[in-house]
Amino acid sequence: MYGLKDGKADVIARKYINDIRKEIFRKSIHLCSALIPSLLLWSKAAVLWTLCAVLILYCIAEWLRIKGHSVFVVSKITETAARARDGDRFVLGPVTLALGILCTAFFFELPAAAIGIYALAFGDGLASLSGKLFGMIILPCSAGKTVMGSLTCFTAIFISSWAVSGNSFASLMIAIAGTVIELIPLKDIDNLLIPFILAFAASFCFGI
Repeated sequence: MYGLKDGKADVIARKYINDIRKEIFRKSIHLCSALIPSLLLWSKAAVLWTLCAVLILYCIAEWLRIKGHSVFVVSKITETAARARDGDRFVLGPVTLALGILCTAFFFELPAAAIGIYALAFGDGLASLSGKLFGMIILPCSAGKTVMGSLTCFTAIFISSWAVSGNSFASLMIAIAGTVIELIPLKDIDNLLIPFILAFAASFCFGI
């Protein structure tokens, strides 16, 4: 009897560790997008064209993976980062991530674009990881989002926005808006909404 219980606990522990490893890997990709604002200072055109090329390459590689053909490196990264809900379907997360950054960088100038991209990189990127590692209180009607995850999201967006703008009130409003968007169970669509809406708020609502 005890052996069965111990075996079940061991399976649960291994699954939890595997989920955390996947989340760390996935969110490390999110965090890498924090490099984009610095690259935009160097060459906006080069960044936009590179993002387009990466997006097209990923879509082709993912289509081939679904058809049973592995593409060197790209397919392995997708398989490592894919969540249980993705199954054998097209993994949309990298597409929405790239499109969110691409649209934000295209339509907004720095520093507004930087605020939106940093919110995606740090706010959304750290919220899920923090929630899985330390989240104990689940927020109602949020598809499993936690208080700790939301607090991490708010703090990360506020600090990064303030570091760019130096405007405490604007950063507070942007952080609240970003946290609310992240709370809505939109799956991967928040990768599109968070950077674009927050960059819009920074540019047109607060003149940043």
